[in-house]
Amino acid sequence: MTNTLHRRGTRDNLKNDYIIFCTPARGVNSNGSGSKIQEFLRICLKYHPVNMGDGQQGNILQDDIEVENFIANQKDGEGAAVVFTDLDTLQKVIAELIQADLGISINISGLLDEVQTCCRKVGLERHSVEHSLGIWGAKDLLPEREILEVNTLCGHGLVSFNLIRKMVEYVRLRRLTAKEAAKTMAKCCECGAFNPVRAEQLLEKMVKKE
Repeated sequence: MTNTLHRRGTRDNLKNDYIIFCTPARGVNSNGSGSKIQEFLRICLKYHPVNMGDGQQGNILQDDIEVENFIANQKDGEGAAVVFTDLDTLQKVIAELIQADLGISINISGLLDEVQTCCRKVGLERHSVEHSLGIWGAKDLLPEREILEVNTLCGHGLVSFNLIRKMVEYVRLRRLTAKEAAKTMAKCCECGAFNPVRAEQLLEKMVKKE
């Protein structure tokens, strides 16, 4: 299960948003997994991800996180997430991970048909699929759809609705560029699943709409 299943958006604006996770299983292959997660991250890093992180250290867009230290500090039993923005790159990463044969679960989040095609091109057939059942309850209390599209880029909901509104206003007033605003929001996401490139595009769309 991954909270990135709850990302909101249209098919078009979800097309360039792919998260790949490396997750050891406690009591099964967690012992000695630290070095394997480090290797996973080093492989991903070669393909220029837009973000990476874990729930313990934060993500590499935060000011106090150095990428090499982030990788070196991976411990046994922890997992990591890496974000890419195109299928060709994701396919290359998967192909190299197959060769590395780390023996740890790899999970990919994205549009199902695109991820399936990507895996088949490198000789893999997925063994399971997970869906979000959507939002249940008092949905009238939720903010507008555009705000949710940005908020759900962090599966833990750490990018607040009001911060998103503030960043939209700052971009509209030209106090920040959309790229700078997206990075500001990305720093709030501790696990590193936030896609700053998609956030930038969504901000620009909201500003134009206003």
